[in-house]
Amino acid sequence: MKRLEGRTAVVTGAGAGIGRAISERLARAGCHLALCDRNEAGLAETAERVQAFGRRASQHLVDVSKRPSMETLVDEVLAFHGGVHVLVNNAGVAVISAFQGQSLDDFEWLMGVNFWGVVHGCKLFLPALLAADEGHIVNLSSVFGILAVPMQSAYCASKFAVRGFSESLRAELSDTRVGVTVVHPAGVATNIVRDARYSAVAEGAMKRGLVDRFASKMQPPELIADRVLVAIRKNEPRVLVARGARAIDALQRASPALGSRVATHVWKRMRRR
Repeated sequence: MKRLEGRTAVVTGAGAGIGRAISERLARAGCHLALCDRNEAGLAETAERVQAFGRRASQHLVDVSKRPSMETLVDEVLAFHGGVHVLVNNAGVAVISAFQGQSLDDFEWLMGVNFWGVVHGCKLFLPALLAADEGHIVNLSSVFGILAVPMQSAYCASKFAVRGFSESLRAELSDTRVGVTVVHPAGVATNIVRDARYSAVAEGAMKRGLVDRFASKMQPPELIADRVLVAIRKNEPRVLVARGARAIDALQRASPALGSRVATHVWKRMRRR
């Protein structure tokens, strides 16, 4: 995009983590924000931060997995802001479980948020984006949309799906003024593992270990936010960001079989714990 000053951006999952960081960076760049989340308190805090930059910020309690909720969101955003120029489909959840012990309800819940939330956002906001003089879509995938790992079958399925969907959509929109970027972050210090659904096997020590690791050893969400803004400005198709992302991508490009063996080794170590 040639400019962000005075534009309107919609960010899902804006109540914390990567979504909040992206919202702040967009506000600093001059965007007004439509902030979307299921966490009312988190939304209010993000709105205060956005407004500190002198930007308008509307707050929307929305379940991205539900089409009626997203249809209402589009109406609210257009009524408040008059148009949309940037869409960031960031909302995401996790399930930590071996597939054999995972309920179908948990699998459907995760796919509803992580994949259908992206599809709903793109489908329903696309007319407004195409009507603008320029626009951009950012869809959050993951390094687990490049390399599949154990205990994450639903999450990996959703992030591989977001990757394929985004690449196809970018090709379809190549002759328009709307760009598409898919983002593959590695470990980021957010609450996603704390708020994840865990199987009985994964509860306890595994959950405590993951929560502690994400709190102390992962990259800050502001790192992802900075790269996302660069990608929007340069219309980059793909972003690999945070420690390990490029190495994982290189491994899969060089030897998918080796990547699979590494994932299997990790699984065996986890089962022995």
